[in-house]
Amino acid sequence: QVQLVESGGGLVQPGGSLKLSCAASGFTFRYFAMNWYRQTPGKERELVATISAGGSTNYADSVKGRFTISRDNSKNTVSLQMNSLKPEDTAVYYCKAPAYSYWGQGTQVTVSS
Repeated sequence: QVQLVESGGGLVQPGGSLKLSCAASGFTFRYFAMNWYRQTPGKERELVATISAGGSTNYADSVKGRFTISRDNSKNTVSLQMNSLKPEDTAVYYCKAPAYSYWGQGTQVTVSS
């Protein structure tokens, strides 16, 4: 019953920006921490950012200072603002509640000139 729908991915040039969104349903969103992950075929999934139910945030060193995670509990959404994008940011991005095992389909981000 838990559903997570990622959106906002696309093709951007190096140095550009993109904002991803994740719509959550099937659970009481405001009580749960939410994470963003990314994965490239053949590589391990990487934890990119996390936000607690209380709003505290943490980031992978590779994105710190460039990405910002936020949540809107009134809309049951979590977002990832990505700035100063690099080719190595290319991946499929997923959101996930650590308390649940569900993975959505993700959204593709491609950074290329």
